[in-house]
Amino acid sequence: MSAERKEPKAGVPRRPRGGRRVVVTGLGCISPVGLDAAASFGRLLEGRSGVRPISHFDASTFDCRIAGEVDGFDPANYGIGVKDARRMDTFAQFACAAAKMALDDAGIDLSRAPHDRIGVSIGTGVGGLQVIEKQQERLLKRGPRAVSPFLIPMMLGNLASGHVAIRHGLRGPNLHVSTACATGTQAIADAGATIERGDADVMLAGGAEAAITPLLVSGFSAAGALCTSNADPAGASRPFDRSRTGFVMGEGAGVLVLEDEEFARRRGAAILAELTGYGVSSDAHHVTAPEEGGQGAQLAMRMALARAELASEQIDYVNAHGTGTVLGDIAEARAVKQVFKEHATSGGLWLSATKSMTGHLLGAAGAVEAVICVQSIRHGKVHPTINLNDPDPECDLDFVPKEARDRRLQAVMSNSFGFGGTNATLIFQTY
Repeated sequence: MSAERKEPKAGVPRRPRGGRRVVVTGLGCISPVGLDAAASFGRLLEGRSGVRPISHFDASTFDCRIAGEVDGFDPANYGIGVKDARRMDTFAQFACAAAKMALDDAGIDLSRAPHDRIGVSIGTGVGGLQVIEKQQERLLKRGPRAVSPFLIPMMLGNLASGHVAIRHGLRGPNLHVSTACATGTQAIADAGATIERGDADVMLAGGAEAAITPLLVSGFSAAGALCTSNADPAGASRPFDRSRTGFVMGEGAGVLVLEDEEFARRRGAAILAELTGYGVSSDAHHVTAPEEGGQGAQLAMRMALARAELASEQIDYVNAHGTGTVLGDIAEARAVKQVFKEHATSGGLWLSATKSMTGHLLGAAGAVEAVICVQSIRHGKVHPTINLNDPDPECDLDFVPKEARDRRLQAVMSNSFGFGGTNATLIFQTY
């Protein structure tokens, strides 16, 4: 790239010289706007919302009655039999489906692959809340003997990675991270680091979530975090708009196949993009509210830039965290302005918010958005931020409102920020 490289700030680690390069070779996605990566990306480009009235339970008495639900998912279509499906919470089914699609997309022949060198890193923010609520109801109505013996393996978050590894016989590192809304992004970062240091040649990485349940909707509503524009589901999620009132819950899963570059080239893989940068940090500020200036978010972005050895002006596009909360959107916009300076306001940097159409997939959000970033690189297209009709003056950046745009993308960034002040950033580049 022609732009001059800038030295990273003191204390920010540089990407190790001579380290293994990590490339993306496969994508899998289950989302409120599509049941695979291609369909999801296509509908995002069209500006089609997946937010609709909640159907998973009777929400008629709830303040919030809308969500980004996955429509038409059948585990049998992804090789998950009826017996296995009954013993898996939906988040694990989503993870297995997305992982299968990613493996198929990568074209890895598992009958010949070194299973000891292939691992899994799939996180979830909430885990098996569906089964917890159902089994609690059984306990209260029918007593302890009515509780399923599969409750524990169905509720544990690490069983997303566990089921994927078991189904495909993958004996490499088996990781699980749960960092709220940064989960999927951090799981991918951890997988990339695992390959860089030589502990695996291939990692299936991402996040999965299926927590649109009475308890969680009630909890987020009680915290004042959810949008209650029930009369207009498609227009409810409004990141960076002056009229935003909160986020809309969503569900789904995203999985990427990451490989050591040399391993991928030896097997003749089609390389979709390269994971060149990642950064993780903490606000160390508040359990739910972001730090006003986005200091922690700035640190994560700067760490990712330093590891990728890129100057901020070399980033073409940022997939924003953009949830639609009043404080969160402002903090993110401020952080972006601090990191990107003039590049953020001169028209060179584009941003968009996937959550304006999918809702907030919690622990799966960053993983699905990473899939979208790779698709954006592959196709040279950036999806819009819908419902951005009256931008907040504090969020005066180019969020690609209303309609998709074409652009040859060399380097893209994806941001995820979670409760507890946890921040994670990824950078993907053309290969």
